[in-house]
Parts: sequence; C-alpha cells; structure tokens
Amino acid sequence: MNRTLVDLWVGFFVALGMAAVVFLALKVANQSSFRAAPSYEVNAYFTNIGGLKMRSPVKSAGVVVGRVTHIQLDTTNYKAKVSMAIDKRYEFSVDSSASIITSGLLGEQYVGLDVGAEEGMLKDGDTIEFTSSALLLEKLIGEFGLNKATSTSTEASSHE
Repeated sequence: MNRTLVDLWVGFFVALGMAAVVFLALKVANQSSFRAAPSYEVNAYFTNIGGLKMRSPVKSAGVVVGRVTHIQLDTTNYKAKVSMAIDKRYEFSVDSSASIITSGLLGEQYVGLDVGAEEGMLKDGDTIEFTSSALLLEKLIGEFGLNKATSTSTEASSHE
C-alpha cells in the first residue's frame, strides 16, 4: 500500500471517531433531537428551583411531555420564572400544577405536571398558577438539626 492510501484511511477513521464522540456528547447532554416537535410554551414561577437546569425534562405521570426552555429571575416578585415547551400532543387544564421534583435521593431535577379538573386548557404563553418549589435536602437537614437542638435544650432546662 502506498503512503497516500494509508493516510486517507487514517483520516477516514479519525473523522469517524470524532463524529462518534460528538454523537455521544449530544446523547449525554440530552440534546440529540435536532428537530423539535410542535409545542406550546407555558411559564411557572417558583420561590426556589434548586438544581433545575435548561433542557431538564417536564414530566406528567412519569412521561416526558416537554423540556425547560428558559430560566430567569423575575425582578418584580423575585421568583424564578421557568419557561417550558410542552409537546402539542399533550393538553393540560388551566388549573394544572407544577412542582420541581428530584428523581431519587441525589438525582436530576425535573418539572412535574399534575393535571387539574378544569375544562379550559393551557395555551401558548399561559402561566401555571399552582406551583411547588424544589425540596432542598440541605435545608431539611438544617431544620431537623435546629429542631433537635431546640428540643434538647428545652428538655435540659425543664429537668433543672
């Protein structure tokens, strides 16, 4: 084999390897779908979003129905405004609720949608009124420790 043919094959395999790395990186980043399904955008305001990130899933009954598209701080009420693109195949009533949920003890966070009972459906640009912020493990441990310390000091002073 001459040198030019070997160089051509090496270049081909290097390009193939780079394409595989890009493909795997996109899969890991959850951005492998280049074409977006038709969707409508809804917003929700949370007092604390924890570790929620852009492109986090939006789930209902465990099924991914959309993605978080934008997160920003609303300086009028100092709450986090979370914008979500919901697949048009899924309709949710106007009194649906959104909560930030952690999958597992230390897993990723996502937005969970619970369907309401109203007949009217959310439309593009609507805001979900009923929200529940992220449950922060550090905050729970801190409150538990503070309550435990308070109850211990109260018991100690009552025994004196």
